[in-house]
Amino acid sequence: MEPYELTIAQASASIATRELSPVALMESVLGRIEKLEPSLKAWVTLDPEAALEAARESERRLEAGGPVGPLHGIPVGVKDIFYTAGVRTTACSRVYADFVPTYDATSVARFKEAGAIMLGKAVTTEFAYADPSPAVNPWNAAHTPGGSSSGSAVAVASRMCPAALGSQTVGSVLRPAAYNGVVGLKPTYGRISLYGVFPLAWSLDTVGVLVRCVEDAALMLQAMAGHDPKDPVTSHQPVPDYRAALKSLSQPPRIGLVRGPFHDRAVEEVRAHTAEVVRKLAAAGAVIEEKQAPESFAANDEAMAVTVPAEAAAFHRDTFTPDPGRYAPILRATLEEGLKTSAVDYLQAQRARLAFRAELQETLRDVDVLLTPSTPAAAPADLSTTGDRRFQGPWTSAGIPAITLPTGLDSQGMPLGIQLASPWFTEERLLAVAHWCEETLGVGLAPPVG
Repeated sequence: MEPYELTIAQASASIATRELSPVALMESVLGRIEKLEPSLKAWVTLDPEAALEAARESERRLEAGGPVGPLHGIPVGVKDIFYTAGVRTTACSRVYADFVPTYDATSVARFKEAGAIMLGKAVTTEFAYADPSPAVNPWNAAHTPGGSSSGSAVAVASRMCPAALGSQTVGSVLRPAAYNGVVGLKPTYGRISLYGVFPLAWSLDTVGVLVRCVEDAALMLQAMAGHDPKDPVTSHQPVPDYRAALKSLSQPPRIGLVRGPFHDRAVEEVRAHTAEVVRKLAAAGAVIEEKQAPESFAANDEAMAVTVPAEAAAFHRDTFTPDPGRYAPILRATLEEGLKTSAVDYLQAQRARLAFRAELQETLRDVDVLLTPSTPAAAPADLSTTGDRRFQGPWTSAGIPAITLPTGLDSQGMPLGIQLASPWFTEERLLAVAHWCEETLGVGLAPPVG
């Protein structure tokens, strides 16, 4: 196995025992990028020599005193809306084409404190919205890689890095993760600091991770979770030991299978695939309980359609109004809509979201997690879209944690997945159930590149 194929857990264990050096891992990853990046277009900013020097410094620190943390020497891709000190942070927009922050986003600073190395800046849709990015789905170039964390998902799926940061305002971690056949985790709103991250919609934005296994999601979350005095929405809730929680289930989980829109909007192939996945989980001992989606599901969709444009417009107004033409078409139309939104409509949308959140709490009662298909269909063969985000939006609106797992391929050879969601600040439960499902299903996907 080449070093670039290793998961975080595998690579960190080998680095700790000196079987693998941070330099050798970085050289392997950079070689993979050199080979694949011309076709996959996952990166905005890369400085191979700086990355190698960071790996050399990581190796010196390793020899001087052992690993500084659980991510020692691990290269991590960073979505290009996260501030990185001394490295361009453009949000893939002309508006910030030459912006170089003087400090790291808290999430970036924390993974560095855990020993990880910032590898480079991954492609995002402009300002993490819906205009497609140039990134290419490694499973089939004719199909969208999703968005907005498109470069992060493509880089992880194609083994250009073992992990990457993403962000989710509606479905921007879970959907591209599912479309590219990797694991995507969106934690509870406020679990990870948003300080130093370009906002899209402040009441929805959530830092997430894209990795290749649930254990790696736990490791990344452990490194970044916790209160940040620089971000007033971060929670003071204590941070559990997420890696230890992976083995915490004393019996197979209770899983709520959500029907309603998640069934009705899915294509038949996804319905059949999900039913087969549920059958396998039940055969392994999981207790499956059918659940109906909250009655306020449709009203929540409408509330999200008001909230995102209004909050995005609030951030972008001063740069957008003088020259709207600098913005991509879909984002431009959305900001124009947001600037026209009345305070009354915005507040009514927030009331609808609160009602949905309360109903969802009842749906979550008596089960460990809820289960649905990750997406209504596999990644569409349409490069003008980033895909249907309605299956991920409910969890983001309610602020609850959710994770997507790859579960197989459709008839066209494109990845499919399931997503699991649990109550607020129960990431340890969510990760434990996800780990159990991952081991039960035994699915590991690798795209046909390289």
